[in-house]
Amino acid sequence: MKEALLVIDVQNEYFSGKLPVTYPQGSLVNILQAMDAARAAEVPVVVIQHASHAPDAATFRHGTYGWELHPDVKKRPHDLLIEKTLPGSFTGTALDTWLRNRGISSLTIAGYMTQMCCDTTARQAFHNGYGVKFLSDATGTLNVTNQAGTIRDADLHRAVLVTQQMRFSQVMTTAEWIRSLNLVYS
Repeated sequence: MKEALLVIDVQNEYFSGKLPVTYPQGSLVNILQAMDAARAAEVPVVVIQHASHAPDAATFRHGTYGWELHPDVKKRPHDLLIEKTLPGSFTGTALDTWLRNRGISSLTIAGYMTQMCCDTTARQAFHNGYGVKFLSDATGTLNVTNQAGTIRDADLHRAVLVTQQMRFSQVMTTAEWIRSLNLVYS
């Protein structure tokens, strides 16, 4: 089974913008470790970047500092950069074609936001027939309050992980995933 790592929306908006990731601590370090381990194991790395092309967009406006990839992600090698405008990385992009052309049948999810773009992409991947792994400590979120209520970052993150494990993904830590790479690709 050929695998790829998807690094979703690790952009400045989540560090210095209006949507700072607060949970789990250390998620960026784990994302970078996953990228480095994938490269060492010759597992393709796909970096996905969210963009809004609306001139008055409050977040992720194309070309702004918040839209830019985090510098530590930007400087690491990747095999493909995908721009998306909706939560799912497959919607309106060439991701599925690129993966299928390379015989990739399993995807590992890392990045931001756990409950939005990571969750949506994992579900899309599952629905498209891919095996999916979801890195519990290399995805992250924040406290959310809206008309439906308030949920704390840790509770939101855990709820998505539990749901992912029920049907869509194999939830694992970055260290567990790296060990699995060493078993398969060494």
